[in-house]
Amino acid sequence: MRKQTKKIKVGDIYIGGDSPISVQSMTNTDTRDVKSTIRQIHELEKAGCEIIRVAVPDMEAAEALKEIKRNIGIPLVADIHFDYRLALEAIKNGVDALRINPGNIGSEERISEVVKAADFKGIPIRIGVNAGSLERDLLKKYGKPTPEALVESALRHVDILEKHRFTNIVISVKSSNVIENIESYRLLSQKTSYPLHIGVTEAGTIFSGTIKSSIGIGSLICEGIGDTIRVSLTDSPLEEVRVGREILKACGVRKFGIEFISCPTCGRTNIDLIKIAKQAEEVLGNINKHIKVAIMGCAVNGPGEAREADIGIAGGKGEGLIFKKGEIIKKVPEDKLLEELINEIEKM
Repeated sequence: MRKQTKKIKVGDIYIGGDSPISVQSMTNTDTRDVKSTIRQIHELEKAGCEIIRVAVPDMEAAEALKEIKRNIGIPLVADIHFDYRLALEAIKNGVDALRINPGNIGSEERISEVVKAADFKGIPIRIGVNAGSLERDLLKKYGKPTPEALVESALRHVDILEKHRFTNIVISVKSSNVIENIESYRLLSQKTSYPLHIGVTEAGTIFSGTIKSSIGIGSLICEGIGDTIRVSLTDSPLEEVRVGREILKACGVRKFGIEFISCPTCGRTNIDLIKIAKQAEEVLGNINKHIKVAIMGCAVNGPGEAREADIGIAGGKGEGLIFKKGEIIKKVPEDKLLEELINEIEKM
C-alpha cells in the first residue's frame, strides 16, 4: 500500500497523497537556446513526460525561462545551484518549481528571499541530495555517502526551509549505488511525510541504466514509497520517459497505452518471432489503448500461457494464430501476422 504523503501542486499536476505517480525528465539542451529547448520539451510531452526540469547555470538561462514556459504545456522546474539570484529570476519568469539545496545558495538572508518569493507564487521547492555532493562534515561523520548521511543532509535542508515557515517541499536522496539508494529512501520515508522524488542518479547508459533504475525505482514503488520519478540515463531524455513509464506500468501503479508481453523463444519457434516482436512493440507504442497484447512463439506459449492477454499471436510453421482471451479467432500467414493483429486491435 502506498504511503500517503503530503499533497502539493506543481503547475497543474499534483504530487503526493493520492495523486498518480508522475514521470519527470530533464532537458539536455542548452537552456539559453530557447528554440532547441522548447522543441525537446514538446518531444518529451508527446512521449508522456509530465514534469520537465531544465538547468539554469547563469542569468541568461534564467531569463530564457520566461519564453520557454510560455511555449510548453507541462510544469517547468528550474534546477539551480549556489546562486540565489538565479532562483529569484526563475520564480519571476514563471517556473512551476525549484530544485535547490537551501544550504548551498548563501546566507540566511538570501535563503529567506528565495523562500518568500516561492511562497508568494505558491511554487514548491525540491530538496535534491546526491551521494556525490554531500557536505564535508557529514562525510567526515559517516566516512562515506551512507544512506544515513544522505537522509541527514536532506532533513538538514528541510529544517532550513521550515525555519522560514515554508513546507511546500519535495525531497530526493539519490545515489548511483542501487542498494544504498533504496535504503536511503526507505529511511527517509520513515522520517518524513513530504512527497518523495525518486530515482537512481548517474545510473549509466540505456542498458545498464535501465536495469539499475528498474530495480532502484521499481523496488521502492512496489513498497509504496515514491510520488514522482525520474530515470537518469546517459541517452536521450526520451528514453528516460519511456523507461519511467514502463517501470510504473510493470509495478501496476499506472496504465500507459498497451501492455506488451512476448516469450523468449525456444526450439519450438518456427517463425521469426524476435523480428515480429520488435516491430510490434514499435507500432503498438503509438496506440493508446489499455489492453494487454501477447506475441508468442508457439501454441504452448500462445493461447494457453497467454490466456489472460486481451489479444495476441501464437506462431506456427510459417503461419500463426491470432487469439483473444485465449480463444483462437483466425489463422494467418507469417508475413501477414502483424498486419492482421493491428487490424484486430484497432477494432477493439
